[in-house]
Amino acid sequence: MGSWNSVSLEVLYNVFGWIAFVLWSISFYPQVVLNFRRKSVVGLNFDFVVLNLTKHSSYLIYNVSMFFSSAVQRQYHRRYGSNEMIPVAANDVAFSTHAVALTAFTLFQIAIYDRGNQKVSKTAIAIVTIAWLSVAVCVFVAFPKHSWLWLVSCFNTLQVVMTVIKYIPQAVMNFRRKSTIGFSIGNILLDLFGGLTTYGQMAVQSIDQHSWVNFYGNIGKTLLSLVSIFFDILFIVQHYVLYPSRKEVAAPDFDVERPRDIEGR
Repeated sequence: MGSWNSVSLEVLYNVFGWIAFVLWSISFYPQVVLNFRRKSVVGLNFDFVVLNLTKHSSYLIYNVSMFFSSAVQRQYHRRYGSNEMIPVAANDVAFSTHAVALTAFTLFQIAIYDRGNQKVSKTAIAIVTIAWLSVAVCVFVAFPKHSWLWLVSCFNTLQVVMTVIKYIPQAVMNFRRKSTIGFSIGNILLDLFGGLTTYGQMAVQSIDQHSWVNFYGNIGKTLLSLVSIFFDILFIVQHYVLYPSRKEVAAPDFDVERPRDIEGR
């Protein structure tokens, strides 16, 4: 079992980790608050939310398994070395739990607020169905040989794939509407800083351990941050450069768009 060589780096690791937890957790609230204030979810892509729930659910399963399961940890040490530290921290588990809860709540808002003509696409439903059927196959394959590390890695891979896919519908929707109204930029800014802080946390552990296993041993977390940062930058460019919001001084409730406005763009 790996241990810290430097107390100061261990403290810094935990500080970075919980800062990332706070930033990533708070990032869910601007959209929730925006939906509540508008009593509308027009402008929020429903595919994004549905795919996001699958992504965070699979990531939660991976984090909980890696953090709490002694069988998974033994197989991890057998593969990467007994001196290597488990690449999942308590803040990862806390974030995943919170993310699943808030994403589910956003789906509840979609169910009760004005949706206009928007709906979950058949493509998104098909992707989610295929994703969980693939997981079922992985469980079937892993169970006889007790390949628990490989199984949780399947969940980790799934969350990376879903991370890539989930952002695309919202980015395309913003492009087609030539607007980001209804999609909160606040959660994107917080998500960006959370991703950068996560890299800082992983770098601190690698420096202390004199090993980069932390990055490729938990490739899902590494790719999660990379993909999130890429799309966060894309959304920031869309919001502030390509489709800047019109002034809302004359019309405080301007962000409540009518379905016909969207269809006409």
